[in-house]
Amino acid sequence: MRAAETTTTRTGRRRAVPWAVLGLWIAVIALVGPFAAKLADVQHDKVTDYLPASADSTRAAKIEDKLPGGETTEMVLVYHRDGGLSAADRKTAAGQVAEITRQHELIGGAPEGIPSKDGTTLMYPVASNEPGANEAQRDKLVNDVREVARDEGGLSVDVGGTGALATDSGAVYDSLGGPLLYTTVAVVAVLLILIYRSPVLWLVPLVVAGVADYMSMGVAYGLNQAFGTTVSGQSSGVMTILVFGAGTDYALLLVSRYREELRRFERPYEAMVAALRGCGPAVLASSGTVAAGLLCLLAADLNSSRGMGPLGTVGVLCALVAMMTLLPAILVIVGRRVFWPLVPVFGSTPKQRRSLFSAMGSSAGRRPLTVLASGAVLLGALALGSLGLPGPLKQEDSFVTKPEAVVAMETVAKSYPGQGSQPIDVITPQGRADETLAIVRATPGVGSAEKGRTGDGWTEISVFAKSAPQSAGETATIKSLRDELKGSYVGGDSAQQIDLEVTNARDTKIVVPLVLVSVMLILIGLLRSLVAPLLLVVAVVAVWGASLGIGGLVFEPLLGLKGTDPGLGLLSFVFLVALGVDYGIFLMHRMREESLAGAEPTAAALTALRTTGGVIASAGLVLAATFAVLTNMGLVQLVQLGFVIAVGVLLDTFLVRTYLVTSASVALRRKVWWPGVLSREPDPAERTAPIERSIGQSDRTP
Repeated sequence: MRAAETTTTRTGRRRAVPWAVLGLWIAVIALVGPFAAKLADVQHDKVTDYLPASADSTRAAKIEDKLPGGETTEMVLVYHRDGGLSAADRKTAAGQVAEITRQHELIGGAPEGIPSKDGTTLMYPVASNEPGANEAQRDKLVNDVREVARDEGGLSVDVGGTGALATDSGAVYDSLGGPLLYTTVAVVAVLLILIYRSPVLWLVPLVVAGVADYMSMGVAYGLNQAFGTTVSGQSSGVMTILVFGAGTDYALLLVSRYREELRRFERPYEAMVAALRGCGPAVLASSGTVAAGLLCLLAADLNSSRGMGPLGTVGVLCALVAMMTLLPAILVIVGRRVFWPLVPVFGSTPKQRRSLFSAMGSSAGRRPLTVLASGAVLLGALALGSLGLPGPLKQEDSFVTKPEAVVAMETVAKSYPGQGSQPIDVITPQGRADETLAIVRATPGVGSAEKGRTGDGWTEISVFAKSAPQSAGETATIKSLRDELKGSYVGGDSAQQIDLEVTNARDTKIVVPLVLVSVMLILIGLLRSLVAPLLLVVAVVAVWGASLGIGGLVFEPLLGLKGTDPGLGLLSFVFLVALGVDYGIFLMHRMREESLAGAEPTAAALTALRTTGGVIASAGLVLAATFAVLTNMGLVQLVQLGFVIAVGVLLDTFLVRTYLVTSASVALRRKVWWPGVLSREPDPAERTAPIERSIGQSDRTP
């Protein structure tokens, strides 16, 4: 009687646990919800928000904000007709500029038009302090000006300048949120339907990933409020990608193992407990590796990179928590029927068939050295393509589709050769303003320079270079000014781009070794070996080089991208190393288990590939597809980052992980586990008994 009561009580508790977990998650989302909605309010995408406080251009911008009138919004109204401007065109331009002057308070009053020598273009520099540092008011001012300055009778009118460019950049970043999320969800949904071949099952991990994404937004907002973490359009977008990509990977592993356990256990609750015990340690280790790699970005000096580390970590950890708690609870509540029509029946045996990965493993096992050498040569040849990467990305080339501000900039550059259209801002102590102005005018490459606002002990000097913005000539001029003007700060858009490149180069030297060391230490602790972790790290570094090389072959020749984002190398390295090692853990951990169970080295390697290959392939496809979503966004830096990571994940999944790591393991045999106990030939009498497998996967695709 008591035994029956105990069994009934235990059964009741087991039924209550999933519902309790579901209720807890509902409470968490209700608590986090108000904060998640505020994440967009703290997102900033100005270049000065990305740069470190110590950068020359950042200091100049901060001082400018404190000058009378606050931050200045600078625009250029560009009137152009290919055949030459007529008298009516000039009258139209003058009338529109007069209307703008009546509507807004412009610095210096009504501007004077500057005609081009060929007579095709008329340029009006316009500046106003009306918005100050308020981005919303700046955008309103720019849009108001554009409402007045419109094309008329074949006369093209474009509003450019730094203020207009900032507005256009902000519009692109603002448009990322919705399309990025919807496209990611659609891509993951299609892949899950194809993988699971079920009309219901695909929806469960997708909904859980959506919950994790919502939670990550609330946590990211909390980090911003508590620690001032930088939130940019790029970092928040990547966080969403990681939630859906990594979260779906964890779901694939868990669901695949859960399906197996349902054939061994009659009750879904017991099957889920066994599944969590089996794949949980590997999922925890892999997510920990990704988080550790991303957190190395905290050592970066660039605010945008440093902010991406915590946000990416938040995304991975929120995905982990959701997939290891909420997903199991929902699956247990709905029971076996969620797998319909391929419901795993208790006591049944899955159909055995020769899988693709069995065939791939067999080919790698027969000639491991040949396969390894061929793969290394291929990756090395692909890496040479990185020599073809286009030069540094100019600001006007940062958009996939050119906005109005960039069109205006190109028109000015063509119609006013030898004359800069973008000011270089020099901020100098007020008492040395005249001396500084004289030095500036005498600096080679300077076309003109005039004093501007004065206040709080500083004077602003607007400098125009003779060369086009972000050209080699203008860059040389900015560097000369910085060399000559000690105690002054040289800023402006072009100076900010120079500081971005310098800071990215510094960050790469610091962060890359940190990532390698942290990942190596985690792998050594997990695999109890030095050789196996080194093999995995070398493999993912080779994948990174090959992926950049493919980018060099594609970016400019095929996609027409005219520059390379300065942060591409560092960010792609961090993500590919962290995520690539993620899959390596699944494979090598299973290989280690097979070896502990007494399997010979070759058999252990081939069994690990055969049993984990299907899940790793599915997970790799999902992760690559989610990052590939970035290639559909409107910013070149996101297109390039998404392309390189997606290609790298595919290379890692279908070439490195399946062929090269397996071949190297077969060739090294027990040496792959040196100096651990598995590296020594076991005494037959002391063989380790088979242990509970932590990543048991079937030959079938999950």
